[in-house]
Amino acid sequence: QELEKLGLGDDVDLHVYEVPVEYQTVQRLIPALWKKHSPQLVVHVGVSGMATTVTLEKCGHNVGYKGLDNCRFCPGSQCCVEGGPECIDSIIDMDTVCRRVSALGLDVTVTISKDAGRYLCDFTYYTSLYQSRGRSAFVHVPPLGKPYSAQQLGRALQAIIEEMLDVLEHSEDKINCQHEH
Repeated sequence: QELEKLGLGDDVDLHVYEVPVEYQTVQRLIPALWKKHSPQLVVHVGVSGMATTVTLEKCGHNVGYKGLDNCRFCPGSQCCVEGGPECIDSIIDMDTVCRRVSALGLDVTVTISKDAGRYLCDFTYYTSLYQSRGRSAFVHVPPLGKPYSAQQLGRALQAIIEEMLDVLEHSEDKINCQHEH
């Protein structure tokens, strides 16, 4: 909500949605949002009670979903996409984003993770990565006030997404350059 107030500048069309903590809704909603907006990038943000930093997730996992969602449902297969790869990495270089955002001197610590937790955050991330061929990102944030304010988190998310878009743009320039030769 704070990021929606701050925005991402005039060049970025920002759409903010709240995704329910429900496996079946995620499986329906994520593909529908990709189809509706055809975005350059989707950045999911989830609150983790265990997080003490703002955490950039490198990848999503397909199997191991055993926890019941808010509707008391769990996929029988315990996976996101039957037959899908075990793990999908984001095409965003999270190490670069982390380094750049940390260098900005914001009063928020940013770290990297390779395990988004095998619950709805990880499930949502994998679903989005699968749908987008890796053009997704996931950021875990601690609960408000533990230790960061909404303003601190909003500004950190703004900086993170700006860096992600920059990294994505430059990696696409390289790809296009390689195709021309």
